Amino acid sequence: MRLVVLLAGVAIAAWIGLAQTPPEAPAQPIPYSHKHHAGTLKLQCTFCHENKEPGETMGIPAAAKCMGCHKSVKTDSPHIQKLADFNEKNRPVPWKRVYQIPSYVFFSHKAHLQAGGNCTECHGAVAEREVLRKEVPTNMGACMECHQKKKAPNDCTFCHEQRN
Repeated sequence: MRLVVLLAGVAIAAWIGLAQTPPEAPAQPIPYSHKHHAGTLKLQCTFCHENKEPGETMGIPAAAKCMGCHKSVKTDSPHIQKLADFNEKNRPVPWKRVYQIPSYVFFSHKAHLQAGGNCTECHGAVAEREVLRKEVPTNMGACMECHQKKKAPNDCTFCHEQRN
């Protein structure tokens, strides 16, 4: 009987461990190191990811933003040449999103930043990552837990549109 309980415990622990394995990083069209840019160079998140009014979403930088530096930095790199091609053709780089919340959820970056939140709380230690993958859950349970810890409202209509 003890062996059955032990084996069941091991199986459950393994299942929980597998269920919590973070997803792999999406393949990006151009390699980008947050570790280098945000870590080594100390660029702030908002330098690349602008929070234009009304401030609800953070933007994904246009190739022109990157080319502000890369017109003279690493110009011989094939990856930077690919970036320059997107810029010259005025085309967006088709970055793959790492974090995405459902369309039925209202989330304001501006409100969270004004309340003292920081990027690492929802996105993890980005400045330490060569390649980004989703490492922090952005599901309702995680958000509610954070709201509870920070004594922020947790009623349904705070994040979800009220339906009649």
